[in-house]
Amino acid sequence: MERQDSPSAKWWQLAFGVICMAMIANLQYGWTLFVDPIDQRYHWGRAAIQLAFTLFVATETWLVPVEAWFVDRYGPKIVVAFGGVMIALAWTIDAYADSLFMLYLGAVIAGIGAGSVYGTCVGNALKWFPHRRGLAAGATAAGFGAGAAITVVPIARMIASNGYQDAFLYFGIGQGVVVFALAFLLRKPSTTTPVQRKSTRLPQTKVDRSPREAVRTPVFWVMYAMFVMVASGGLMAAAQIAPIAHDFQVAGVPVSLFGLQMAALTLAISLDRIFDGFGRPFFGFVSDHIGRENTMFIAFSTAALAVIVLLTYGHIPMVFVFATAVYFGVFGEIYSLFPATCGDTFGSKYAASNAGLLYTAKGTAAFLVPFASLLSAAYGWSAVFALIIVLNVTAAAMAMFLLRPMRARYLAAEEHPAALSAQPIRAA
Repeated sequence: MERQDSPSAKWWQLAFGVICMAMIANLQYGWTLFVDPIDQRYHWGRAAIQLAFTLFVATETWLVPVEAWFVDRYGPKIVVAFGGVMIALAWTIDAYADSLFMLYLGAVIAGIGAGSVYGTCVGNALKWFPHRRGLAAGATAAGFGAGAAITVVPIARMIASNGYQDAFLYFGIGQGVVVFALAFLLRKPSTTTPVQRKSTRLPQTKVDRSPREAVRTPVFWVMYAMFVMVASGGLMAAAQIAPIAHDFQVAGVPVSLFGLQMAALTLAISLDRIFDGFGRPFFGFVSDHIGRENTMFIAFSTAALAVIVLLTYGHIPMVFVFATAVYFGVFGEIYSLFPATCGDTFGSKYAASNAGLLYTAKGTAAFLVPFASLLSAAYGWSAVFALIIVLNVTAAAMAMFLLRPMRARYLAAEEHPAALSAQPIRAA
């Protein structure tokens, strides 16, 4: 292992974080494969089962600030190791859950474990790469976005051959063991790396703001609202992709691509994870060069167009596969752009804690997932897609016409301390 202060140490830390993130990906993105099998066995209904997904995401996100507090005091190793134990325990409980209470308990434990890993690894990346926040956060988040891609087919096959209980048990234990082992290789930088200003088009703060200061700024809450809007659509789609495919009657239709043939749903989920994983570092890299808000506008607008195509032509298997892939390819960038924007705006010292607070927006968004099930039952999937389109278009407009000028004024005020202190948003 490299010395902590060696030039290559940060790349090793990034790699370890990416692998840990890949091991927790199935807790969110593999969930859709289990919804209908669970319902077929117990007949609890999709909406009741999807509440477990909501509880998972809410627990995963809302506890991240608490987990970041432990990271700041005890380092990343113990928190990620704890997360590994929790994610193994969670899917073990799911394997034996014969009541909604047990299913919900497993979801809460899974959320605690996933949040411990996610918040720690993203925060660590922001600290190791303050001059490449978009790329570092994107690469780390890519592990979460694409991590399920290589396991979608094995999980689907195990569910079909052995039942969903075995898939929960064996994959849960395996993922937990890998995270637990890698936890002891993680570390934080000994000192804060100075920010390298490589582009005047990328405004960054010169002052480190504490979480208490950050949450008292309008800029933080505008980012939070945008995060909720875009995450809502992505979580709805991630949790409902299998039910949507079944209702569109394309789930089991064979589709050929590059000489490979598989069911449209299986291929869609695999490509979704690949595109999602690629999109996170790609858009993070792009944002490092053309600006965070410009990149947000491009991504959110593209997401709206992809959903329009899905709404119009989604009953065609190949269109379903590629429309969902494009959508997730531009959706996942919120997990690189928002942490990077948060770091740019509030500094590196409290990057993990501030990004963790912002990440709770995903938990808020998760409560629209069961609502999507109810909305689709009452009005069809077209109503759900229309909602996703409106949310993405609104967020795209906010990025350009609200967030960008607001951040510019906030950062410019740092050059004039008197003006900044006169603003009511400044913490006492």
